[in-house]
Amino acid sequence: MQRFNRFIFGFIPGILLPVLFLWIYLSRFYPADLSFFEIIKQLFPGVMLGKLLLLSIMPNLIGVFIFYKQDNFKLGIGMMTGALPYLVGAMFML
Repeated sequence: MQRFNRFIFGFIPGILLPVLFLWIYLSRFYPADLSFFEIIKQLFPGVMLGKLLLLSIMPNLIGVFIFYKQDNFKLGIGMMTGALPYLVGAMFML
């Protein structure tokens, strides 16, 4: 696993994982029968989207914890850096 201990190998999943988690969460638990983009348009001006963005960062934090426990620090830093835009966006929406 040390061969993949690079920043970019953590950054790309760090950017994509919250979007994938948010898509799965909204398609599974949102009560309306709308598409993903229509749900985002409906939630955008409110506080609920900020809370969902914070929830979507959780898989990244679990990944950072696992990579740090395995001494893959660059992968963990990449995943955490990939989660920062979502965290900043959520803070402005709360």
